[in-house]
Amino acid sequence: MGRRTVKVGLHEKRTGVVCLSTQSAFSGDKRWEEKHPVVAKALWALAQAHSQQDPTFQTTVSFTRLTAAEALKQLRAQGFAEEELPSASTMAEVLNRNGYRLRPVVKAKPQKNPGNRRHLHQSPRQKLGTRKHGGKTRSDNRVI
Repeated sequence: MGRRTVKVGLHEKRTGVVCLSTQSAFSGDKRWEEKHPVVAKALWALAQAHSQQDPTFQTTVSFTRLTAAEALKQLRAQGFAEEELPSASTMAEVLNRNGYRLRPVVKAKPQKNPGNRRHLHQSPRQKLGTRKHGGKTRSDNRVI
């Protein structure tokens, strides 16, 4: 690492602006969303209509029932040309990259009510004590 690289790094840290070289700024292929913004906007609307927040609220990822193939089918039905649409694998990457995971939506589980579950945490002897026998056995269990 040379002095110039260190100087640029310190400048980036001080200003918060990342300096790009000409090579990195103008090379490479643009993402599908950047090439086709109108189709991408329609895809986001479609994905949003089929998505649901994670029921545990532990992540910001939206789960969706919409598959890449189904998204392509619905975009074709909306009248978008085949040249504008990506392949199914690219469509899956686009959806994943933008926070839509292609998984079945998990149904929300009802919260357990701990007040009604006290009897499950008692031993079998304690359960007998709360029943009609008053904790006593039905017969005489003495060894003869």
